[in-house]
Amino acid sequence: MATRDITFERGLPANADAEQLVLGAIMLDDSSFVIIGAILEPNDFSLEKHKRIFNAMLALNEQGERIDRVTVANELMRRGHLESVDGISYLVSLDNGLPQIYNLESYARIVKEKSLLRRIIISSQAIIERAMLDQEDPTVILGDAEESLLKLSDAKGKDKLLRPGDIIEQFDGGISAFLDPSRRVSGLTCGFYKLDEMTSGLHAGELVIVAARPAMGKTALALNIAQRIATREKDPRPVAVFSLEMSNEQLLTRLICAEAHVDQQKFRLGYLNQDERRMLQMAAVKLAEAPLFIDDTAGANLMDIHAKLRRIKAEHGLSLVVIDYLQLMSGRGRQENRTQEVSGLSRGLKLLAKELKVPFMVLSQLNRAPDTRPSGDHVPQLSDLRESGSIEQDADMVWFIFRPEYYKPDREDLRGIAEVIIAKQRNGPTGKVKLAFLKQFTKFENPVNELPEGGPEI
Repeated sequence: MATRDITFERGLPANADAEQLVLGAIMLDDSSFVIIGAILEPNDFSLEKHKRIFNAMLALNEQGERIDRVTVANELMRRGHLESVDGISYLVSLDNGLPQIYNLESYARIVKEKSLLRRIIISSQAIIERAMLDQEDPTVILGDAEESLLKLSDAKGKDKLLRPGDIIEQFDGGISAFLDPSRRVSGLTCGFYKLDEMTSGLHAGELVIVAARPAMGKTALALNIAQRIATREKDPRPVAVFSLEMSNEQLLTRLICAEAHVDQQKFRLGYLNQDERRMLQMAAVKLAEAPLFIDDTAGANLMDIHAKLRRIKAEHGLSLVVIDYLQLMSGRGRQENRTQEVSGLSRGLKLLAKELKVPFMVLSQLNRAPDTRPSGDHVPQLSDLRESGSIEQDADMVWFIFRPEYYKPDREDLRGIAEVIIAKQRNGPTGKVKLAFLKQFTKFENPVNELPEGGPEI
């Protein structure tokens, strides 16, 4: 007995003729499955019988079997689905008399576009129904809407297959610029020379995870990088900072004291001399003019961040996004566990970075493993990422901050020494970079012996 097709009963967008042609063409020449399989998945077909036929084809392809009307019929019979697709007579009708098709990819894209339209409609209707019922927290509904739309955006991008010539043609400056080494490593410099040397800078679309145990300085490092980029004398760049833990005032205090090299404790207590007041005034003026945008909304979700970033980019441009920190973000609110929720957030942030074409620097917590290892080895490892899920998988780079003086406070030779451990880098080497840490200013700096000739650039 044929199954009901909800798509047509509800009047949703579909093109059954294109679906039949695609399936028939595969049975006529199964080598075309390589092209179609890269574009379509079973749920892209509007008719239930077409989904089942394509599923049978997928199974045959995975088994290394030929795909034709006989093998597909056998696979459907094995699954108990042959009758539900109107029998072998329907399979015969798909490729009977069908000529060889040279623009098969175009028909597959028609099927994909109709599928995307249906998903948009169904997702929107579900959100509308929940909003009309008024039985849930609006932020939870917003979170669900945000995730569903991000997933649709990700699905849309899967069929963008480009030839090498297409990639070179799209590169700014053409083939000469593509082959120019100076153009290939021109990431956004963060002002720490050895770090820039190892990473070639921060690149558009990258997700950089900066993780550490509490009090190691992950917020300080991220703010230092944001501050250097937004306040450099030549070509200051717009930076957006989302602080889910600290208020705007606390964040600005940190930035001003770090810029002025004034002890934060003295600032809070008001024990300042005239020189320190003057340096604070100069730092405040410099930051006031910088294209640095700060948001301290607690529990911000992906939709909030996405909307604000699109507005900033349209009005001012955007070069870097800093989020402090991942585990404080709000997810959909209905995940089975926190690990799944954090994994969904990390994936969503990676998609935002790709869409907006800017690097995202996202801070993350570590679990207690570095503090409790019996060997006394407190250096962080990738397995220490808290509620990791897919954080490591989604990240283009993972940096750990490690200050040995935290664990050995009596060692004078470890004072002020910090390491940025590049534990993962998708497009470059891993290793350690030494930095100087000025605890009283919560500021990282280049070691004195690593400054370039002529002094610092920024």
